[in-house]
Amino acid sequence: MTVRQSIIQEFRQFRRQEQTAHLMATERYNAREVEARWQKIWNDKDVFVTHNDDPRDKYYVLEMFPYPSGRIHMGHVRNYAMGDVVARYKRARGFNVLHPMGWDAFGMPAENAAMQNKVHPKDWTYDNIAAMREQLKIMGLSLDWSREFATCDVGYYTQQQRLFLKFLDAGLVYRKNAKVNWDPVDMTVLANEQVIDGRGWRSGALVEQRELTQWFFRISDYSEELLEAIDDLDRWPDKVRLMQKNWIGRSEGLRIRFEFTQAAPTGDETLEIFTTRPDTLFGASFMGLSPDHPVSVRLAEDNPQLKSFIEECRRVGTSEEAIEKAEKKGVDTGLRVKHPLDSSVELPVYVANFILMDYGTGAIFGCPAHDQRDLDFARKYGLPVKPVVLPNGADPASFEIGDDAFTDEGAIFNSAFMDGLSIPDAKEAIAGKLEAITVDGAPQAARQVNYRLRDWGISRQRYWGCPIPVIHCDDCGVIPEKDENLPVELPEDINFDKPGNPLDRHPTWRETTCPKCGKPAKRETDTMDTFVDSSWYFARFTAPDCDQPTDPAAANGWLPVDQYIGGIEHAILHLLYSRFFTRAMQKVGALDLKEPFKGLFTQGMVTHETYRLGEGGNGRWISPAEIRIEDNGGSRRAVLLETGDEVSIGSIEKMSKSKKNTVDPTDIIDTYGADTARWFMLSDSPPERDVIWTEDGVQGAWRFVQRVWRLIGDIAERTEPRGGKAPEVSGKALELRRASHKTLAAVSGDLENLGFNRAVARLYELVNTIGKALNESLDDTAMEYAVREAADFLVHMMAPMMPHLAEECWSAIGHDNLISEAKWPQADEALLVEDSVTYPIQINGKRRGELTIAKEASKEEVEAATLALDIVQKALAGSSPKKLIVVPQRIVNVVV
Repeated sequence: MTVRQSIIQEFRQFRRQEQTAHLMATERYNAREVEARWQKIWNDKDVFVTHNDDPRDKYYVLEMFPYPSGRIHMGHVRNYAMGDVVARYKRARGFNVLHPMGWDAFGMPAENAAMQNKVHPKDWTYDNIAAMREQLKIMGLSLDWSREFATCDVGYYTQQQRLFLKFLDAGLVYRKNAKVNWDPVDMTVLANEQVIDGRGWRSGALVEQRELTQWFFRISDYSEELLEAIDDLDRWPDKVRLMQKNWIGRSEGLRIRFEFTQAAPTGDETLEIFTTRPDTLFGASFMGLSPDHPVSVRLAEDNPQLKSFIEECRRVGTSEEAIEKAEKKGVDTGLRVKHPLDSSVELPVYVANFILMDYGTGAIFGCPAHDQRDLDFARKYGLPVKPVVLPNGADPASFEIGDDAFTDEGAIFNSAFMDGLSIPDAKEAIAGKLEAITVDGAPQAARQVNYRLRDWGISRQRYWGCPIPVIHCDDCGVIPEKDENLPVELPEDINFDKPGNPLDRHPTWRETTCPKCGKPAKRETDTMDTFVDSSWYFARFTAPDCDQPTDPAAANGWLPVDQYIGGIEHAILHLLYSRFFTRAMQKVGALDLKEPFKGLFTQGMVTHETYRLGEGGNGRWISPAEIRIEDNGGSRRAVLLETGDEVSIGSIEKMSKSKKNTVDPTDIIDTYGADTARWFMLSDSPPERDVIWTEDGVQGAWRFVQRVWRLIGDIAERTEPRGGKAPEVSGKALELRRASHKTLAAVSGDLENLGFNRAVARLYELVNTIGKALNESLDDTAMEYAVREAADFLVHMMAPMMPHLAEECWSAIGHDNLISEAKWPQADEALLVEDSVTYPIQINGKRRGELTIAKEASKEEVEAATLALDIVQKALAGSSPKKLIVVPQRIVNVVV
């Protein structure tokens, strides 16, 4: 006897003992005992372990893997419950389902913990993983834990280093100087999001903009391809697709050369700009340069005012948001350029703090009337504001610009040969005009497509990340590490006593030999951006033990992910980087596809009331566990458990540690069980919307669990398991069969479309229907069969959402297999066909009742049945109707 056969035999023996001895002995469902027991059975049987050589059709469902912070939160519960429903449902539909779990484990939080708690980042990370793994397991998730990995596992980042080297060899990686946010206290690069009001988020130091040598991925080479392919992602939310389009930011415009009235200090005779609004050229009143433009930098060498201004600009974050929020300021360089279409106009050249060097040419022409930033700048420095786009219906003689630039559609005016043209026509006209003019033997303008998307800088001056596998040799330059020397492993003997990257000051780790010449050399101490780690993990799950980054056959077989689930906050960077990475992996032969995720679903957040101590709620935040809610005739008040002081009830907001409006999932599961938490998360609102966590809501879910358990117990005691062939049914039994089959068909559709809350609502209704049927006589064999069939269907439909309760109920009603391995039932099409129709009955145009009659009833039969209704008889009072109008299968109107 095999181990598997032994487990099955033990399970069946256990089931018979439970059923005959004490399964239904108690009315109350014991979630804690039941859930642990079924989780052990699933684990012992390896129910959810997936095999790549399984011949069935494949289905890959994946939730965005978590960062190991140490505790799961309600957002995790909702996210993973949704994915688990899909995975369990697809297994029941006969698919070979891949549903893995891993950990996005590198990053700054571990280094911060190391500094604050005097622990090693590795120990902190793996301790957190162990804690969160156990928390996720008690949720009863149907995960293939045999494929688990963390991105900080040496085995994982070895393959990431191998990918990096392949990308480098394919020309997808390069190194250049780039501007970064630099924290001079922590001595590290900060992401734009880590710069708050110009200061480092942790140290509070004024951030500097520095030029550092950084490693980059050539994602911009794929700008057009990534953009065009978005339209084919028809199972992605429209909002996410739009966000990606905007981030890639394709823009068509002109490169225009403006002649300096005298040469710039750099020797340039012309200033080149890129614009998407050449139609507004006659409204130009100044030119703007980025602080990093070569002309700006050269001028600053001899201009203390400009030098100081540029240094000030470098203390602002590099993000567009930071620049947008800053006051628009500049310095007049004294340089002037000629207007390309009006030789009588000279435009002053300013260095301005709102112009980015990495978009276009780092220079603009300012048209204040039709760009808000330009307008703010012009008002500050008293520059002309000349409107050249006239709103529809406005008077050109009186139209002026106030505090807001006019950026809508209109007709061109004040613009010579373009007057009266629409904006698109004016763009075309001015492009043709400027292309025909030559300056120094070249056209004054050229059409160009620009993209907002910039190459991806992956260098991070941190310890806890994947080391970049290159070596710096004085003789040979920058040399990739040899494949046979991988992994370049992180040293464990490091400390965080000083700010900055511990790898820079490690006494031996940096020292190595050049793979090319064999002379002493030094390792690269930058590590990779953690977004790299999460940009290919979905491919690694297909063959996590492979000695290459992927097994191409496995990756091509499983990918793209059929259903990817995660938060909207990852709509741009993670998803865009993953799309690029898949294309890059295709280029180096690691797989053969371009898009990683076929279907994407972004779930809503979990929210909760906020509570605050003190009059008006101005004191410290209070957690839900610290209060008691009192309801006095509909008036709610919160009281602090410890002191009895009243606590202010605030707004409903996303659960967050800062406002302490979190609920610990472990506490909920310990009290009510995992199924109750899952059911509430799935039932309360559409999955794409936020869900409000309430104590009443979770108690309602718990009451439903108990109700289902009592209902199944009643059925188990009063009926026998149904046989193979359904008996002839009619009357109440037929009604019940129709109801259960219709529910099965509808819930199947709901789960296919992630309509979890709709499925839940239908199961509430089916439970009510079965309960009513049990109150009828069960002496009829047909009725007993219908009840048993409805119970089977109910348990099947519950199983993806409340798997432990479903297993217990499935066993209780006489089945000796696992519901987790059972095939999804098929609704009988004949029972889905409506054989009756309900007519609204109107009397003199007002609805007074309804008539249910056979669908095939003739007009005469409908008329006769209508006239026999009590409401109609009373209205007629013994007389005949003046008119009796029957609209077949729609409505009946009686005119008296």
